[in-house]
Amino acid sequence: MTLVDTDRALQLYQALGTAVEMSGGSCANTMTGVASFGGRAAYIGKVSDDELGRVFGHDMRAVGVQFRPGSPVADTPTGRCIIVVTPDAERTMNTYLGVSSLLCPPDIDLKTVAAGKVLYMEGYLFDRPQAKEAFRHAAAHAHAHGRQVSLTLSDSFCVDRHRDDFRSLVTDEVDILFGNKDELMSLYEVDSFDAAVAAVQRDCHLAVITVGAEGCYIVQREGVLTAPAESVHEVLDTTGAGDLFAAGFLFGYTRDYPLEQCAKLGAIAAAEVISHIGPRPLVELKSLVP
Repeated sequence: MTLVDTDRALQLYQALGTAVEMSGGSCANTMTGVASFGGRAAYIGKVSDDELGRVFGHDMRAVGVQFRPGSPVADTPTGRCIIVVTPDAERTMNTYLGVSSLLCPPDIDLKTVAAGKVLYMEGYLFDRPQAKEAFRHAAAHAHAHGRQVSLTLSDSFCVDRHRDDFRSLVTDEVDILFGNKDELMSLYEVDSFDAAVAAVQRDCHLAVITVGAEGCYIVQREGVLTAPAESVHEVLDTTGAGDLFAAGFLFGYTRDYPLEQCAKLGAIAAAEVISHIGPRPLVELKSLVP
C-alpha cells in the first residue's frame, strides 16, 4: 500500500483502462459485512459532495448500513484507492485518503457511538493529529456508555508510521484488537510471532490475529485459542479479506457467540470475499452460515 497525493490519484484514475469501480474502504467494508450477516451497523466517515462521495453514501445505505457523514471540506475530493490485482491474487494499492483523512472530533456522531455495542476504528485514518483526537474522543465516549472499543491495525505501513501512538491506544483504549501476523510483529518490533502474541496478551483484553490460510489466533489474558480458515476453491483477490473477517467476528461477538464461532463466521466472510474481485461480499453472508 502506497499513499498518493491528489494529483497522482487523479493521474492514475484518468490513466486506467478497463476497471471495476466500486465502493470500498476498510471500516466501511467491515460494516457492510456485518449488515450482510443480518446485523445492525452504522458508519461514520467523511466524503465530499462529488460523484464518488454520492455513490459511496448510496451504496452504504443500499446494504442497510446507517451512514453518518462528517462535514465536507471545500476543494478536497472523496478518497479513493486504485488497486491492481495480479494473477496470484495479491494486490498493489495506491491510496488517496482525500477528505476522509480530515476526520475530526466534531465529525463524530456521539449518539451513534453510544448506541453501538462495539466501536470499530481503522488504522488507515490514524494519521493527522485531529484524526487521533477524534479516535480518542470516540473511544472515551463509547467507554463512558459501557460500550467496547475495537481497532484494526489495517496495514504494516500504518503500524510503521504510528507505532508509538498505536501501542498507547491499544494499552489505554482498545478492548479488541484486529490485525495479521506481520502487523502484530511490527507493532511490538519483535522477530517472532510468539513474542508478539505474548506482548499483546499483556496489553489487550482480546486480540484476534489472522495468519492467512492457517486461520487465526484468539488471544486473551487467560490463554490463546486457534481457529481454522475456510477452504476456498480459487483465490482471486485478497482485497478486503481482513475487513470481512472482522465483520464476521464482530457480528458473532455482539451476539455473545463463543469466540470460536465468531472466528468461524469471520473465516466464512473472508473466504467469500477472496473468491471474487472486489472488497465486499457478492452474496448475503447470512446465507453461507450452516
